[in-house]
Amino acid sequence: MEKLIEIQNELKVPKGNINKFGNYKYRSAEDILEAVKPVLLKHKARVTLSDKIVCISNRLFLKATASIWIGEFNTWTDGYAELSEHKGMSSEQATGTASSYARKYALNGLFLIDETEQDADHDNKKVEQKKPELIKDSEVYKKEKEYMMSGGSIDVIKQKYSVSQEVEVALIKSI
Repeated sequence: MEKLIEIQNELKVPKGNINKFGNYKYRSAEDILEAVKPVLLKHKARVTLSDKIVCISNRLFLKATASIWIGEFNTWTDGYAELSEHKGMSSEQATGTASSYARKYALNGLFLIDETEQDADHDNKKVEQKKPELIKDSEVYKKEKEYMMSGGSIDVIKQKYSVSQEVEVALIKSI
């Protein structure tokens, strides 16, 4: 048990990924595994992951179990993710997504990784991210001008790009 506490205190897994759609930082199960491997090696410990589909209240969930062995000591934690259909995903992809999510939370529990800071599942804080500038007469500008001429909205363009007043006026005049 003492070795597990040492591993939990040594392990640092920063949120190094950015979800561009939701504009938040996150860490994945793969990030946790990559960071924990050298710590496990140092402490002569091993981790295994397993998945099982379970039915809870007539709904299907993927139950992931993260187990650690340090000598004779063994403990585990579980993480759950509901199996559901996702538009544009095959059933295999949806199951893989549920597995990754459940494994991440099982690993978080095992290694006491806090998910609250800048986590979309908890507080949805936004990452400061600079929009690309829309430059007049560039190829992108020409496409956005065509978009405006076909009934598009300047507000939609401004969500994607930093638009100067000069460029905004020129786009509006193009319609």
